[in-house]
Amino acid sequence: RVIYDPREAHTVSARKLITRQLGLWHDAAATGNGHSYFSRMSPDAVFLGTDRTERWPLPEFEAFARPYFADDEAWTYRQVETHIAFHPELGPADEPTVGWFDEVLWNDKYGYCRGTGVAVYEDRAWKIAHYSLTFLVPNEAAEDVVEIIRGSE
Repeated sequence: RVIYDPREAHTVSARKLITRQLGLWHDAAATGNGHSYFSRMSPDAVFLGTDRTERWPLPEFEAFARPYFADDEAWTYRQVETHIAFHPELGPADEPTVGWFDEVLWNDKYGYCRGTGVAVYEDRAWKIAHYSLTFLVPNEAAEDVVEIIRGSE
């Protein structure tokens, strides 16, 4: 006997929507579409860059990054794999309203990277509320990389 659980349908749908939203966000950067890129973030979003000093509330991040969007390409990260989970407390109509994700990305300059973050459902759309971009370092190379980082601090 199969029992239909509408919450599962909402979760599957939300997972697809967040994955699509992340893809469109990355595409907007790759095509230099600043309006599309920044509108996919919540007004109180925070972007954490790869440098220790890079913690950008959305207004500061937009002021910093907007010049990169003056060209046809700001930066290009392609999704390789994406994983999404949801907070168990559901919103109205048993729909998830908070999700977190991690994704492996490919960048031609930096190779494999990881993006992690939080997505929130607000104003009838999933928005990126928190995003952290990191470089992936093979364990065998970690000591050498740490030595380089310490030498530059």
